[in-house]
Amino acid sequence: MKEDKKLIVITGGAGGIGQACARAFKNQPIIITDYSQDQVDETVQSFEKEGFDVAGIACDITDKNDIEKLTKFVSQKGQLKALVHTAGVSGTVKDLKKVYSIDLIATELLVDAFFDIAKKDSAAILLSSMMAHSVPPNPEYDDALANPQSSGSFETVSKFVKDSDTMYNFAKRGVQLLTQKYADKWGQKGARIVSVSPGVIETPMALKAAEEHPERMEAIRKATPMQRNGQAEDVANVVYFLASDAASFITSTDILVDGGVIHNIKKMK
Repeated sequence: MKEDKKLIVITGGAGGIGQACARAFKNQPIIITDYSQDQVDETVQSFEKEGFDVAGIACDITDKNDIEKLTKFVSQKGQLKALVHTAGVSGTVKDLKKVYSIDLIATELLVDAFFDIAKKDSAAILLSSMMAHSVPPNPEYDDALANPQSSGSFETVSKFVKDSDTMYNFAKRGVQLLTQKYADKWGQKGARIVSVSPGVIETPMALKAAEEHPERMEAIRKATPMQRNGQAEDVANVVYFLASDAASFITSTDILVDGGVIHNIKKMK
């Protein structure tokens, strides 16, 4: 019966980390969503051939109406076990407002919408980034980052940002701040909200960044205590744990999956 289905919803489900997360949940029903319906259909068909219980729907996560369609779709299929939010863009888009809107404002829109369908033991797992840890606390921009839909929020943060790569770092700090902001609200339902901060993970998006900044990427790999870049499965395994009841007392925190490199990066500055 549909009421008994505990669903894993994966945004950015057609992407590298999104697909790896989906594979980690092979024995559970999953819903894939991404911006392109064609990519969603292709991903769903591929997973169906592998024996997954999977459905898919396209969603523009910057559009409240589209998100409402997504949550209705989820509710019709069963109950929310976990929202795994991997969708986002990197600084390579070279557009500060786009990075802020997709990586931070859209994240809050999703958190708000999925709270309405969250149940006891539901979890929201938001992808941040190790680079969020390179942004020091600051009351002025932290207040703006924690309230990205507020008037003047983008303008406040922009004063501290020199380019789209830096805006990405700030937006991902904002994602971590949202887990703190919403922990009490989600906790009242017996639900949890956490973030995961990947390091350099060998996905198409990261490989594109490597092409643009080869020296920087190689320097990061050499500075990584684990002496390698991450794989999408490294992130998916942590996400799988955080979505499970084994993580039932973990909320309002961030887990780094970076091979230990961010601490060495901070020393380089």
